[in-house]
Amino acid sequence: MRTHNILLSGVGGQGTITAAKLLTTGLMNAGYDVKMSEIHGMSQRGGTVLSQVRYGDEVQSPVIEPGTADLLVAFEEMEAMRYLNYLKKDGTCVVNETQIWPMPVVIGSVKYPQGILDEVEKKVALKKVPASELAEQIGNPKTMNVILLGAIVQSMNLEHIDWEKIIRENIKPQFHDINIEAFKRGLELSK
Repeated sequence: MRTHNILLSGVGGQGTITAAKLLTTGLMNAGYDVKMSEIHGMSQRGGTVLSQVRYGDEVQSPVIEPGTADLLVAFEEMEAMRYLNYLKKDGTCVVNETQIWPMPVVIGSVKYPQGILDEVEKKVALKKVPASELAEQIGNPKTMNVILLGAIVQSMNLEHIDWEKIIRENIKPQFHDINIEAFKRGLELSK
């Protein structure tokens, strides 16, 4: 089996690393060789958080080179454009339809770019997922990352793994049910 590359990019506090760790755990439990790396760019101050997950029969490095990602998962719209160059030509971009304004936008020194998803869609296959909105609807905004995990699993055809078990083993018990519901919504949304 060839090595598959998944790049997850978000803003500090969105649960990007938690989603990557759940993904990595599930893949390892299924017998894949998995490598994961993460970069925290001032994440506590709203900076980018980037996680790279590579899996297959034998994976040599955790680093995804530009132009080689099968799947780019942007937890926020601008993150899709920021890391689009990592996606291979026939790759897919899954985007949480939400905007998190960085400080220069908040203070009015620059404007948040408009039409990002239109530009992304001109270049690659795009799946728009209203994960933040859906997480609010099910009662916990912090489950947005698990909704996106469901979208990843569906996009990469990884439904054969027992994700409910992974969630139960790695999420606090009081949050099991809502995260399992979030995961299932992510699976349904991305079909």
